[in-house]
Amino acid sequence: MPHVLVLNASYEPLGVVPLRRALILVLENKAVSLEESGAYLHSATVTLPAPSVVRLKRFVRVPYRGPVPLTRRALFARDGGRCMYCGGVATSVDHVIPRSRGGKHVWDNVVASCRRCNHVKADRHLVEIGWRLRHKPAPPTGLAWRIIGTGHRDPRWLPYLQPYGADDALARIDGISA
Repeated sequence: MPHVLVLNASYEPLGVVPLRRALILVLENKAVSLEESGAYLHSATVTLPAPSVVRLKRFVRVPYRGPVPLTRRALFARDGGRCMYCGGVATSVDHVIPRSRGGKHVWDNVVASCRRCNHVKADRHLVEIGWRLRHKPAPPTGLAWRIIGTGHRDPRWLPYLQPYGADDALARIDGISA
């Protein structure tokens, strides 16, 4: 099922919801459709364009949001779907400092890697095998990462996510399909 970007009344991105939930928000007059997906939804009496971006009519106060959750999907988005050791297509997750040697499962210690590099590195430190990372791992920042980390993407969302750090994030993952 397609997903829809939900914006606050102030155009701040809040999250991604299934098309059905977004349509209910629009039909109950709680949100306005800003972008259409190009598809149409049909009922017995009405034909409606399916929204791609909706904006709530009333401002919703969002409680403090902590750091971006570390998920496999968000990690692959951060690293552009590329192995941080060789640059190949990433298929697995690797801990730079192995967990067996005290490494933590945190953004600063986790990278995307190809299966071959992950297998060769095993539970060794990078200095032991003479490898270097292509980029230093760091936690992603900005509201856009909450949206990008879900793995759902639509090019019509970009103008609404750009002010919140989406340019840098999407530039890294342009070659990856959603």
